[in-house]
Amino acid sequence: MCLVADGQSSSDGCSFRDLLSYLKLRDNSALTMSRPIRNYNSSMEVTLDILLYAILDVNEKAQKMVSYVWVDMMWRDEYISWNPEDFCYMNVISIPTKVLWKPDLSIEEMTEKDKASHSPYLIVKSEGRVSLRNDMMVISTCRIHVYKFPFDTQSCDLSFKSVVHSAEELYFVPFGNSSGNTEWSRMMMRTQSDWVFINMEISNKTVDNFGLMQSMLVCTINLRRRPNLYIVNFMLPILLFLSLDFASFLISDSGGEKLSFKVTLMLAVTVMQLILNEILPSSSDRIPLIAVYCVGIFCLMLLSVVETIVVMHLIDKDSKEEEEDKDRSLSEDSAGQWAESQSELSPVNKQGSGDQQTEESFDREKLSELRETLAELRRSRKEEGEKGYWSRKLQVSSGAAGGAVCSDVTALSYNQ
Repeated sequence: MCLVADGQSSSDGCSFRDLLSYLKLRDNSALTMSRPIRNYNSSMEVTLDILLYAILDVNEKAQKMVSYVWVDMMWRDEYISWNPEDFCYMNVISIPTKVLWKPDLSIEEMTEKDKASHSPYLIVKSEGRVSLRNDMMVISTCRIHVYKFPFDTQSCDLSFKSVVHSAEELYFVPFGNSSGNTEWSRMMMRTQSDWVFINMEISNKTVDNFGLMQSMLVCTINLRRRPNLYIVNFMLPILLFLSLDFASFLISDSGGEKLSFKVTLMLAVTVMQLILNEILPSSSDRIPLIAVYCVGIFCLMLLSVVETIVVMHLIDKDSKEEEEDKDRSLSEDSAGQWAESQSELSPVNKQGSGDQQTEESFDREKLSELRETLAELRRSRKEEGEKGYWSRKLQVSSGAAGGAVCSDVTALSYNQ
């Protein structure tokens, strides 16, 4: 019986409920109402271990960073302890979070409520050490500096502090050093969006929060942007647009194709600037270098368009003056040829009045032929002015031959 009793006693001592009964954790609201310390004047140390699990998004326009972090809190409850030998060497137990007091941890930069589910259990060790691990999806404010976009690096802070407790009541200390947290975060990192995680710096300090001195643990996350996508999809196309604008100088200025092509390129650069405006915040302290890059290229293309307009205006003005000179020279040539024909025909008219009517009809025919020749010559010269350089060159020989034929016809009629 004794052995059975001893065995039954040993079995009851190994029960989890026996340990809970020994610790008096059932329906003991006093354990959750205040800090678990025996001397109220002493401060309580809370150890924080922060690991970065994922970088979900960095919104430059809204100045926000979305990250997924693991936060481990550890503190000592002076009212909870037991001898593991009395409970079959039970060193660790897990109990619901609502049973014991927990530090009121908050993140100063957090702008939206945490959407991740919190851990429902606490881990309690025999010496009274309590630990709580929570996964948090943190949407926090982050001052984004886009001066060197897309070759920029950003630093975003996560400041952990208590809501109501002062530094004399509760102070936070880091679990390890910054290099250790950085290595663990790199090992556990699942996604980084379009960013590269550089390192994590952890430091604690005391801040003045409206007259209340509070302990704060600051976790600084340093990130570097991946620039390849922005180079290929943004910077390189704008540079190619500028190259096409330079190549458009080979297009002839006589038509309007060159001007319309340049205006189309300017519109394409304007669309790229609108896309850039959607990415970058308007509250930047300095103008980003990529904006200067876009504006510089836009100004060069604008000067090119102005140059094209000026050249086309000068060419049109010269063409009008050349047409006026050609018309003036043709009128002078026609008058001179008519005077020569009259002087040549006057001796023939003196030979007799019998053939006067015949000669007058011949003069009319000759005058009409001369007018047709002058009209054809005027049209050919006008078409020659409208054609290009190589077209005029090809018509040189044909024009010379036409002039020779005209002179031969004139001489032949004179002989007759």
